[in-house]
Amino acid sequence: MPNIVEIAVGAGNFSTLVQAVQAAGLVETLSGPGPFTVFAPTDEAFAKIPAETLQAVLANKEQLTAILTYHVVPGKLMASDVINSQMLPTVQGQNITVRVEGGTCMVDDATVIQTDIEADNGVIHVIDSVIMPK
Repeated sequence: MPNIVEIAVGAGNFSTLVQAVQAAGLVETLSGPGPFTVFAPTDEAFAKIPAETLQAVLANKEQLTAILTYHVVPGKLMASDVINSQMLPTVQGQNITVRVEGGTCMVDDATVIQTDIEADNGVIHVIDSVIMPK
């Protein structure tokens, strides 16, 4: 079974996320044993960020690392685990807020649009927006 990074590379709709993970030097970590739960923004999610803002963040490794690690929760949490949580502690150190509205799961202000993509070192849940640490 491929790892989280291999799945993201192969999926085709996470190229900005993969570029960001590479720029932050997190490929080795997210290819490691984990397990990790990754809330993965699609390319469309990154496209919501103004281009100049995104380029500035990609060029700032410290800020980029903080944002990316805010999308990662230690452990393997399937969708059923996520929806039964109100807060999830991130690798970055802050908590993501989880809520369910009308059958839709939200993490902070992002909608979870696909769940339970299993990897050999965790699980990916696809989100429609980039979430930011406070």
